[in-house]
Amino acid sequence: MARYLISFEKGAMDHIPEEDFPEVGKAAHAVVQEAKDAGVFLFGGGLAYENDDVEHAVVATDGVVTDGPYPETKEVIGGVMIVDVPTRDAALEWAAKIAVACRCAQDVRKFMYDPDLIE
Repeated sequence: MARYLISFEKGAMDHIPEEDFPEVGKAAHAVVQEAKDAGVFLFGGGLAYENDDVEHAVVATDGVVTDGPYPETKEVIGGVMIVDVPTRDAALEWAAKIAVACRCAQDVRKFMYDPDLIE
């Protein structure tokens, strides 16, 4: 099995009318429940924003904390789901379900193999 990060950018759902958000939320939760029932769901959730500002900090190797993303950052993750599936195609299938539910494109990335991770 391999772990995949399925994510979307902050703002990817801005085109959705406010009144449709309850329906989108129900659809997204249904996909998460389906992934849990299938035994592939590891973690997921939307990332918090306050007043449309990203609560983001960068911690340097010397411990210095800088608020906010780097100024050149154009893309900030808005939500994630991590699945543990046998193939890339399986990860793409889950991403497709999330894309339909959330009404926005999803990015799919495989985690690096970790030989010390035994479950």
